[in-house]
Amino acid sequence: MRASQLMIEADVTVVGAGPGGYTCAIRAGQLGLTTVIVEGDKVGGECLNYGCIPSKALITVSRIVDRTKEAERFGVKASSISVDLAQTQKWKSEVVGKLVGGVEMLLKGNHVTILKGKAEVRGPNTLMVTTSEGAEEIRTKSLVIATGTEAVQLPGLALDGSAIVGSKEALELAEVPHRTLIVGGGAIGLEFASMFQRLGGAVTIVEVMDQLLPGSDPEVVRVVHRKLESRGGKVYLKSKVAGVVKGKSGATVSIETPEGPASVEVDKVLVSVGRRPRTAGMNLEGIGVKTDQRGYITTDQRMQTSAPWVYAIGDVRGPPLLAHKASKEGMVAAECIAGLPSAADWKVIPDAVFSDPEIASAGLTEAKATEAGYNVKRNRFQFAALGRSLSAGESEGFVKIVSRADDGLVLGVQIVGAEASDLISEAALAIEMGATVEDIAMTMHPHPTLPEGIMEASESAAGRPIHQLKT
Repeated sequence: MRASQLMIEADVTVVGAGPGGYTCAIRAGQLGLTTVIVEGDKVGGECLNYGCIPSKALITVSRIVDRTKEAERFGVKASSISVDLAQTQKWKSEVVGKLVGGVEMLLKGNHVTILKGKAEVRGPNTLMVTTSEGAEEIRTKSLVIATGTEAVQLPGLALDGSAIVGSKEALELAEVPHRTLIVGGGAIGLEFASMFQRLGGAVTIVEVMDQLLPGSDPEVVRVVHRKLESRGGKVYLKSKVAGVVKGKSGATVSIETPEGPASVEVDKVLVSVGRRPRTAGMNLEGIGVKTDQRGYITTDQRMQTSAPWVYAIGDVRGPPLLAHKASKEGMVAAECIAGLPSAADWKVIPDAVFSDPEIASAGLTEAKATEAGYNVKRNRFQFAALGRSLSAGESEGFVKIVSRADDGLVLGVQIVGAEASDLISEAALAIEMGATVEDIAMTMHPHPTLPEGIMEASESAAGRPIHQLKT
């Protein structure tokens, strides 16, 4: 191990190289700031290495398998289908590797110094980074904390990497479990449940709230709930895991439900609930950075904390815990540090869940719009009435538009169905630009395409539906 180098001086140091952190560092480099980024694991963070990207790669494979199994109804006959999960995992790793390499290239190309190691804030404007080769001291004018969150160990459900696993371990499985119990019916739980079902596994979900994907539009969630059950899945709502007894090859899980106790034999228990901000080593109290009751760092719209030289972005500053939100916050922080008049002034943060079928949303749900005091209209258009949906064999779901009754201002859009994650960006733009349902209805959409569903729902909201009866 070599001795500590001479002190590094920087305009800005970013701790955490996830989507928020690396975006911030790249933007800071573009603006001519001397920038250092510190990462204790891999560039790209949880999202790129252990979450968003690898999970979507495996979900893509599960969809291919599922569509191949369904192909006979279209006249396409496949003699046999099998999945070499080892080859799938190799491909997934190649995808992740390419993206990690791309991010590193962009950082270096924008003159960002990358340090692999553990960062500790020693005091105002001072960090110490412990690397595999020694220690580096950094004197920095500004600090951006982009350390994200980490999984919380629930009582009685400590991860052991064998019978009880988290999402990170579940993405590395050598084979699909025959029977999986998923603790938590949020986005991660639903994505894994849909993926395992498509690949032939049996799934049980235990959710403490009264619906899957708590906080989302119940009408939208019901479509996914029904699909899970139609594939043989079991969903326990308003329930919790009371205990887990591990066996030689799996576990017996006891569940407390409104109807009484239940017991399930499974191969794996996947815990997908509970996150907390990762702030170890940040010395928040010592440098005067305030947090909320849950430990998330509080900031203003410029991402600046109560310590003027410290900024925080991404999951570490609180929900929604979304990569694209972190990236935008990273750009704001970099621009503010550079002296530009930037701020987090967006109206909407779109969200997508890659379940079966997909769910995506932007803006207010009907319930939240009503709670906010709006006189709302809600209009839906079923994918079953859409030519492209039928010709693609994916007719489940609908587009729902929530608008202000007096002038048609679009307040929110919820979509459940094929390619919902791709469709929602049009809705996000509409809300961000202050569009009305009339604006969307009058915008020509190509035929036959799935985005026509947004136009059709808007036409209904504007009072002149064409492909559904006026109500």
